[in-house]
Amino acid sequence: MFKNIKETIKEAAYTAVRMVENELKTATGKEKKTKAIEFVVSKIPVAQPFKSILVIILSKFIDRTVEQAVAYMKIVQYE
Repeated sequence: MFKNIKETIKEAAYTAVRMVENELKTATGKEKKTKAIEFVVSKIPVAQPFKSILVIILSKFIDRTVEQAVAYMKIVQYE
């Protein structure tokens, strides 16, 4: 179960970073990251009562995944 959820989070993180970067071009990094995390959480395929618990359990993973997506996007941007 966690493996599928983590894959969903990874995929959503890349989409979120692209989307947020296009929407919030002049916003701060912190604002962009918060918005990206909100998007990722919204895409987790779990019912709401469980989603809150899952987000707490996976919060570091979600944060790290968004950071990795940002780093990847910066590399791709310059290629």
